Amino acid sequence: MIRKELKREIEKALMALEVGFSGSDTNLEQPADFKFGDYSTNVAMVVAKTAGLNPKDLAEKIAEQIRLNNNPNIKDVQVAGGGFVNFYLSEKFFAESLRAILKTGDNYGRNQTLSGRKVVVEYTDPNPFKEFHIGHLMSNSIGEALSRIIEANGAETKRACYQGDVGLHVAKTIWGYFQAEKKENLDIHDWGKFYVAGSKAYETDEETKKEINDINRQVYGRTNDKTNQVYDLGRQASLEYFAEIYKRLGTSFDFYFFESETEKIGKKMVEVGLSKGIFEKSDGAIVFRGEKFDESMHTRVFVNSLGLSTYEAKDLGLAKLKFERYPYDLSVLVTGNEVLDYFRVMLKALDLLEPELAAKARHVAHGMLRLPTGKMSSRTGEVITAVSLIEEVKKRVLEKTSERELPVEKKEEIAEKVAIGAIKFSILKQSPGRDIVFDFDRSLSLEGDSGPYLQYAYTRAKSVLAKADKEIVDFTQGEEPMVIEKLLIKLPAVVERSFQELAPQHIVTYLVNLASSFNSYYAKNKIIGSENEAYRLVLTRAVAQTLKSGLTLLGIPVLEEM
Repeated sequence: MIRKELKREIEKALMALEVGFSGSDTNLEQPADFKFGDYSTNVAMVVAKTAGLNPKDLAEKIAEQIRLNNNPNIKDVQVAGGGFVNFYLSEKFFAESLRAILKTGDNYGRNQTLSGRKVVVEYTDPNPFKEFHIGHLMSNSIGEALSRIIEANGAETKRACYQGDVGLHVAKTIWGYFQAEKKENLDIHDWGKFYVAGSKAYETDEETKKEINDINRQVYGRTNDKTNQVYDLGRQASLEYFAEIYKRLGTSFDFYFFESETEKIGKKMVEVGLSKGIFEKSDGAIVFRGEKFDESMHTRVFVNSLGLSTYEAKDLGLAKLKFERYPYDLSVLVTGNEVLDYFRVMLKALDLLEPELAAKARHVAHGMLRLPTGKMSSRTGEVITAVSLIEEVKKRVLEKTSERELPVEKKEEIAEKVAIGAIKFSILKQSPGRDIVFDFDRSLSLEGDSGPYLQYAYTRAKSVLAKADKEIVDFTQGEEPMVIEKLLIKLPAVVERSFQELAPQHIVTYLVNLASSFNSYYAKNKIIGSENEAYRLVLTRAVAQTLKSGLTLLGIPVLEEM
């Protein structure tokens, strides 16, 4: 690996110069601007500070020493600024890199940074008896991308989905069912209507509120056959509905956790914490006074006055149950940022109860997904459903491709993958914490900064290779490396950084730059029939492979034709 090789060159130079240093001093980065080299190090500035030397003078000596070694992978070493040492790699190195990309295939970009570690990523977390809304698309897209990125860094990775199958929302839905006229051939939208009816009645009528609270107790204890029957019917319908959406989004979970499982575990943990003074009683409930431990926190109820666990206690139980089923080294939780303060309090309580579990948890909070014209039409009138957004984007794709002579099934397949890609790209292109306004026209543009733009760049590269009508996987003569070759070698480092920061947007930015570079190269250079056709076809194949690897890591569908 070139990074290790360059580090060895730096360390050999420092040893030859008899300058003291430690391995941690040898920091290497790939500059965003290629005029600063393919790799750059500030080692001279770090070492000079402790050794009392002039950093620029030391940098010049390091550069000269490395030049004397005549490493065939290094074309030049230059000094810039106050003492940066910049490496410019050779034509030989880039030629070998292209060969390595093709040899590695779909595994290109992967590393073993997390080898031997176990990671669980929890995301999406829709509640049965409610519809799957566009907020769940945010969590699913980010969580699935992070799962794939963590896997690509060498960890054994499991996907988990946590669902609220008990709670007041369930009781409200069951009450709504009891009041409804239609009780046969129900779909998920009908269950959504029951929930809306129950929610409105709960807020406006005290007698109804008591009835719903009673249904809630029945659900927790499974004490009423009639309630149990409706509960089982609605829960199954919801889970089947969610499974269909997961399939469309390319997600398959290893574990499904439910609040009906975690409720009792969490309650026992709270009772233990109460005996230790971590929690206290207040008006018949058990609370955690977060402000006692951090003045920026607040008090939250963990067991309510009815003796039922709240979300907080259930989340404590989830952390414990998750670890029992899969003893992880790291637990990543993806949720909306509206629960940031909630999670700070819950994780503090967990830290006091189970410090080892709390230390393994990392919370990734995402913003809201909105539409530019406000709420989209939905059957409940209360939420914008994920399916309605996917179908609307898909409809617009079909309108754009209406004149193409393709079988209907093929058009449907392409439209589905383009729609999913457009939505996921819009979500993943910026840091998870920011809100997103989904722009239909921009998300479907083939001019850049969109999912379809990346998908099209891949199909363009594949089209060139298909027209060549020959399987060229090697060459005898390379060319002077350009931006495109320099970008290609960056994917492994981008994948590693994306894990370190739990930030998929770094891969998105990288792929947009690569696609733009290839499109520019395609417009300016003849590939098939050129004097150096073999090299250019291998370069095109490497671009296609790298785009495919990156898109796959993001969970964006790859199309062979558009």
